Amino acid sequence: MRRQVATAGSLSGSSVPPAMSERPHEAQAHRKSEAHHHHTHAANSRHPGHHHLLQVENLSVSFDMYDPGAPFLKAERRLVPVIHDVSLGVHEGEVMAVVGASGAGKSLLAEAIMGVAVPNELIKGRLWFDGELQDEAGIERLRSREIAFVPQSIACLDPLMRVGEQVRGIPHGKGAARKADEERRRKRQRELFQRYRLDESVEHLYPHELSGGMARRVLLCCALVDEPRLIIADEPTPGLDLQLAEAALADLRAFADEGGAVMLITHDIELALAVADRVAVFHEGTVVEETSVTNFESPELLRHPFSRELWHALPEHDFAVASSSVR
Repeated sequence: MRRQVATAGSLSGSSVPPAMSERPHEAQAHRKSEAHHHHTHAANSRHPGHHHLLQVENLSVSFDMYDPGAPFLKAERRLVPVIHDVSLGVHEGEVMAVVGASGAGKSLLAEAIMGVAVPNELIKGRLWFDGELQDEAGIERLRSREIAFVPQSIACLDPLMRVGEQVRGIPHGKGAARKADEERRRKRQRELFQRYRLDESVEHLYPHELSGGMARRVLLCCALVDEPRLIIADEPTPGLDLQLAEAALADLRAFADEGGAVMLITHDIELALAVADRVAVFHEGTVVEETSVTNFESPELLRHPFSRELWHALPEHDFAVASSSVR
C-alpha cells in the first residue's frame, strides 16, 4: 500500500523538529477569541491543554495511476494529486462543517483523516489528536474508539453481518467486564433504534433487507453507540425525511454541546450554517477558508471569493451563482 503519514517535523517523516518560527500549530498557545492559523474561533470553541482535539496540517492525497491519455501498452504511471495542503482543526464542544461542491473530494478528505486508503493512494501530512502527533498505527488505534465515522455510502455496512451486531460492535474487557460492556452496548443499541424509529426486529436483519433510509439510520447508530470524542459524519442526512434528518443533526449538535467534537461534511451550506459553529470551505482540493459561522452573516466578513460565492448562492440572498458554480 502506497500510503505515507509523516510522523514528525516534515512531510517526509524526518525526525528533525521544525524550527521555532515554524512550530506546528499544536505547539502554539491558543486563546478563545484569538484569530490565528487562518481561522477564528466560535463561542463554543475550547482548547483544553492549549490545543485542538483534532488538528490536520498540510494533508495531501494523490493516486499512482497509469496515464489515461497514453496508448494502453505504453502508458506510464504518474502521481495524480486530488487533495493538496489541507490544514484544519476541530475543537471540543463544536461542530465544524466542511462544505463545498459535490464531487470536490470531501469524502476522500474524511477517509484520509481516518487512515482509510486504497493500495495506489499516497497520503502525506501531519495529524494531531488531543495534542499527540499520530502515525498510521496511532490513527488505527483511535479509529472506532476515540474517533467514530459515519460514511456516506451505505455499502460500508457488512453484508454478511446482522445490523444489530454491527451497531453493538465488539465489547471490551474480559470476563465480567466484557459481559457488562456487551449488555451496555445492547441497551444503547435498542435506545438508538427506538429514537430513529427502527423496530427491534431490525437488529436481526441483514443490510440488503433494509431500505436506503433505514441503512443510513443504522450507520448513525454505529457512530453513536460508543462514547467517541470526535464524530466525522460524511453527508449523514440524504435519504432521511425531514423529521429524522433534524433528529440526526440534533444528536450531533447535542454530542458537541456535551463536550464532544463533530466534523460534518456536506455540500448543503444551509444545513451547515444551521447546525455548525465554524465552517471550512473546501474548493479545488483544499480548504480555502476556515471561519466562524457568524462570518456568513455578510459577504464582507468572508476572506475568499469562493466563500462569498457560497453566500450569494443562498436562497435568502441573491441566489446568484458565479463562474465557480456550486452544485
